[in-house]
Amino acid sequence: MAISGRRPPGWPAILGLSLSCLTAAGGSAAPAWGISQTSGKIQITAGVLSREIRVDGGLASTASIRIAGQECLARPAADVTFNVSFASPNRKPKGLAAEDTSALETTAHFSGTDGLREARSVTNHGDSLSWRDQTRLAANAWGPDLRTGEVTISQPAPGRRLLTIPAQGLPNSPLKGLEVRLCFEIYDGFPAVRKWIEVSNAGNLWLKLSNLVVDDFELGTDFKHGEPLTPGERGAGPCVIAFGDPAGRRGLILVNEVPSALRHTAATGAMGYSEELFEWVLGPGERFVSEPVFMLAYSGDTWKTLSAVSTARDRAVEGVYLDFLRRQVGIAADAGPILAPQWCSWSNFGWAINDRVVREQAGIAARCGFVLLLLDSGWQRDTIGTEPDPARFPEFEATGREIRSLGLELGLWVSCFRTADSPDMRALPNARSVPLIKRDGGFGMSFASPWREFYARDLARRSERFGAAYFKQDYTNIKFGDLAEGHESRTRKESLLRGLRGLLESQDLLRRHAPGVVSQITHEIYWGTPGVPCDVAVLKHAAAYHIPPNDYAGVGHPKQRVSDSWAYDPATLRRQLIAGCYNARQRFFAHRGLPLYALEYYAAHTVNFRGSLTAEVQDRQICSWLMGAPAAYAGDLASLTEDQVRHYRRRFDLLKRLEREYSIYRNFQFSGVPGPTDEDWHWWGKLNREGAGAVVVVRGAGGAGKRAINVPWTQTKQAYEVTAALSGKVLGRYSGEALQAGKLTLALPAYGQEILELRLAQ
Repeated sequence: MAISGRRPPGWPAILGLSLSCLTAAGGSAAPAWGISQTSGKIQITAGVLSREIRVDGGLASTASIRIAGQECLARPAADVTFNVSFASPNRKPKGLAAEDTSALETTAHFSGTDGLREARSVTNHGDSLSWRDQTRLAANAWGPDLRTGEVTISQPAPGRRLLTIPAQGLPNSPLKGLEVRLCFEIYDGFPAVRKWIEVSNAGNLWLKLSNLVVDDFELGTDFKHGEPLTPGERGAGPCVIAFGDPAGRRGLILVNEVPSALRHTAATGAMGYSEELFEWVLGPGERFVSEPVFMLAYSGDTWKTLSAVSTARDRAVEGVYLDFLRRQVGIAADAGPILAPQWCSWSNFGWAINDRVVREQAGIAARCGFVLLLLDSGWQRDTIGTEPDPARFPEFEATGREIRSLGLELGLWVSCFRTADSPDMRALPNARSVPLIKRDGGFGMSFASPWREFYARDLARRSERFGAAYFKQDYTNIKFGDLAEGHESRTRKESLLRGLRGLLESQDLLRRHAPGVVSQITHEIYWGTPGVPCDVAVLKHAAAYHIPPNDYAGVGHPKQRVSDSWAYDPATLRRQLIAGCYNARQRFFAHRGLPLYALEYYAAHTVNFRGSLTAEVQDRQICSWLMGAPAAYAGDLASLTEDQVRHYRRRFDLLKRLEREYSIYRNFQFSGVPGPTDEDWHWWGKLNREGAGAVVVVRGAGGAGKRAINVPWTQTKQAYEVTAALSGKVLGRYSGEALQAGKLTLALPAYGQEILELRLAQ
């Protein structure tokens, strides 16, 4: 392992992030990309990553995975494994009618994390059908039922190569007519292999798939150290894990694109579906296509910087890996605007909003410099659905026009629950999930039914009618299952994946019907209350994701407007506001394996009670939420002083300029500098490919009063003009190499912060 005192001279910080992963250690030859077949061996080469697959005797097995020539596998891999069961009797499972079930009552008990208590659990349906003769299949040991067929290598698009390895059921086997296709895809310029499987049933038997591992392999001892790059919590494992040596010098970033809690990545590195939550019924003539998984290799030196250690793993994550997500996997947020900063009506109001309150808050939000006003639950009739409450908002279209006239975009909270007299139920009376899920007087609707198309078109119509540019989608429903007769699901387990897929498809449909609308999915609708972290699967379809948990630090009473009668201690509220800023940085950083500009952490609170909010706390909010994009803010804006309104305006105007000039929201660098802390110093980059943009620096309760700030992500030979944007001080001209070496020093008080603007020198 190579460790040096600083980055090697001449290392181009931003572009080098890709080169460090693509070039073999010590080699100068250009890396290759291709798929070739000789005899019974298939060689996949993607830069420093290579994968060798043996196809022999009707079987298929990954024999080797190498990074820069070093073997990663503990042993040859099974490649894909799953169970097949047969329906008895041989027929389609029967669904349930709504009148044959009782409703599952759910009661929301809102606390600091918006916990949801379930009155009882959902039971499985009473269909007499059973599943028998379960068979375990593996590509390296198909057994007497399947044999591997003719391999094909194709180019589905420029810069892409696809390997397909089919296996067919044998004529005398119960699995006659079954076909399994293993699909491997590589992409020019990226050290990555993406994989999925397709299972088709051309027979006459009803089958059930379970225990599906899409890429079943075991990493060797030297590569088993796992570093989660997204959280694993509340029933869902991390979707991005970097496996490799503990020093972060060489390894694989493994990404599981299965949505929500249905995902499972084992400690061995194997990726697939949750054994507990996944199954799929495959009728005659039907086909199942799995969600993809992929591996991306990193290889390079580890060196000690002035303030931390820079690893090849971290440089790959913030460089070539995120490039791969954006350019090849696809991130929905890249198709539209980032509406930030935004203000949400939930804190201090809850459901108690009306036309007068909204117009008051909108006027202040516009003067603060917010770009989006999000009306949370409470604007609509019965607090659910998509129809305005006529008592609270007699002329909702006029309310929307007033908001837009102030220069604000309008955002609306919506749920997946509907009352019996809603337009949804009138148009689609059988669209409810069964067993019935009840909340706030409404019933959960099924995304595994034609309702998802109605839902998307309805939101598009509301956008046109009310001028809404943004929808926050909420409430838990999918995790309870859907066995309604006539819907797409055939078993409760199957309904979980079908429901999640339907939810994600509805986001694509909404974008098709209303291309300019930004869609946000909450952790609640994606699984539970509070729900699961963000993952790659959801960001391919939704432009924003509301990560858990909601944070009410420093808001005072979360459902009351700020009042002189409050008995809160202003100093305590101030400490809570500061703690909320640290919580935001921790939550963003925990999701660093995802594009942070697509994440929303609730909330930077715009609450001032007897001086609890100071200019320094406002600056700390600005800096902390700037790890991603500054959405969302919340809290009674009428509690702000005029000085505080003007201060927010100055800071938001600064962010708008930095975003306009450098695209700071879509960039994030963290390698080679200290991680999140509220005890010492912490900083990170928001620099573009030229190394220009912003470096955000915060100091906690301790640490030295003055600190050398190294910026590892600049271009070495480039010169930069550096300004302290918050204080307005010109700090001077520095070469990229000097900034990398920490020649820039900064003084901050305890709990101080600064935004360093790095502009390319003329």
